[in-house]
Amino acid sequence: MTLAITGIYAAILGIMFVVLRINVTIERAKTGISIMHQDNMVLAEKMRRFGNFIETVPFALVLLAIVETTGASTAILHSVGALLLASRLLHPFGLNAENGKNPLRIVSGLMTTLSFAIASGYILWTGFGG
Repeated sequence: MTLAITGIYAAILGIMFVVLRINVTIERAKTGISIMHQDNMVLAEKMRRFGNFIETVPFALVLLAIVETTGASTAILHSVGALLLASRLLHPFGLNAENGKNPLRIVSGLMTTLSFAIASGYILWTGFGG
């Protein structure tokens, strides 16, 4: 079985990975800071945006791939994938040092959690003969 739908989301998220990584690299080059952020909040925010992406997306893609291998419908796959993608697109705009309660950050976090919950629930449901 190919993972065509997971592959689409992995490719789009891979491009986002590159953009977020380049943003950190450019800021490091501008500031000359090679380790951590030395209280430079612009660099800290860029690092956190990239870090949050790295903390969530790989496992989310693993779950999506497992859902796809179960033979789930394209509607379920695209629902989980689109929810994850939308959440990761919103998150960088919601993350800033001055406003920990930014609505975009909250919504994107909820969307990410929901994509995990749907995929995990589906895997458990099908695993128990649902």
